[in-house]
Amino acid sequence: MNIVVDCFKLVKGVGKSVGIYNLALNLVRNLMIEQQRTAETQIKHCKIIILGNAWNEEDFNISGVEFVKITKLSPLKRIDCLLWELFVVTKVCKNLNADRVMFPRGFCAMTHHIRDIVIIHDLIPFYYNEHYPGFFGRMENAYIMSRLRRSAQKCNKIVTISNASKADIIKYCRVNADKITVIYNGCNFIEKQEKKYNSDDSKHSYIMAITSQLPHKNAEGILKSYERYCNIADKPLDLVVVGIQDTNEYELTDKTRKKVRCYKFIRKDSELHQLLANSRIFLFLSLAEGFGYPPIEAMQLGVPVICSDTSSLPEVVGDAAVLVEPEDINNVAEKMKELLGDEEKQRELIEKGFKNIERFSWDSRAKLYWKTITAE
Repeated sequence: MNIVVDCFKLVKGVGKSVGIYNLALNLVRNLMIEQQRTAETQIKHCKIIILGNAWNEEDFNISGVEFVKITKLSPLKRIDCLLWELFVVTKVCKNLNADRVMFPRGFCAMTHHIRDIVIIHDLIPFYYNEHYPGFFGRMENAYIMSRLRRSAQKCNKIVTISNASKADIIKYCRVNADKITVIYNGCNFIEKQEKKYNSDDSKHSYIMAITSQLPHKNAEGILKSYERYCNIADKPLDLVVVGIQDTNEYELTDKTRKKVRCYKFIRKDSELHQLLANSRIFLFLSLAEGFGYPPIEAMQLGVPVICSDTSSLPEVVGDAAVLVEPEDINNVAEKMKELLGDEEKQRELIEKGFKNIERFSWDSRAKLYWKTITAE
């Protein structure tokens, strides 16, 4: 059996697909391990073939897989990407005698029916169409919605990363629930970071949040909730926000601004993890997520989490986080104050967090993907 994974359009740090890039990379690595593990018990030989490009060859050209570098088209050119989806990917897969083709970006080939599995991470374009029409451009968003819907209807199987996303796929793409398999994302091991504060060190300890300037990431809600917390706390801690350049476009008092430190982007994961590990609590107030990695990373590092009660997040964090309505700034501020003042609750959440992340091992994810891919 020849299993093809289409990674041609994946380029690290380009576009809005950082999460998809990382999922595809970890999936390929762990599928290779799973393939080797099952080789002794399966009579049918399976070969994994990656369709890649010059920009991701270093990552995806993994020992044990066949890496096919596409050179006549560039994933950085929109017209080339369209040609790839319209014609080329089908031709390449036929030439490789593909028995299964997996599309990690949510879009299957437009021509010629291939026995395929499409990973649909979320239905955020439909969310923007309803709540923020025109933010991405109506034509662009309409095209993406059309492609997602058509891909969901045409493909053989759909894998999605949460039950919330499954419900959205059924609602917006009008497909049968039996066609969809839910496989939660895996989480990579994060090296334990030494904490550099104690509970009495209010001068150097801080609250941390991860967001972006995209409306559904709710940076405004984070900052407004923090400002409210500052107004009700006796000795409010500072806030560190990763994902925005500064607070200039948000209406805050000068007193609050002085207590907020912003990082647009932290390139090294080790630096991000060190910053996260040293925080007292982690705040994640996204309005919509297909899965939501940051709370899981905080749990791995032993940081108590306050998290939105929307979309996929309750099923991902389970009982290991304080759930809040992300647009209720008064309630969020109260929960921040309460949690920071309750060390027993913090310890309880940390213990539950360590237990919760056991559900997301890549070993277990790879087994589920392998079963889904190789099933008749």
